[in-house]
Amino acid sequence: MDPIFEIELEDCPVCRGVGAMQDDHGWCVCVACMDCGAETAHAAYHTAEERLEAAQQVALLWNMGKVIHPGVGD
Repeated sequence: MDPIFEIELEDCPVCRGVGAMQDDHGWCVCVACMDCGAETAHAAYHTAEERLEAAQQVALLWNMGKVIHPGVGD
């Protein structure tokens, strides 16, 4: 299994839904809520090592509650 998908994620800080690691077309990663659409900033990478580091960075942001919510006023 891909190690970035084994990183532990807390529930969504906005709605308490399920957060999922996403790899966007092989150049960046982010964590997004499957229920409300809240997500972290995207972290770019160029190598496999950078990919894992980027995934760990966005997981930390997610677990701290640093997300962007696409709701009204955002």
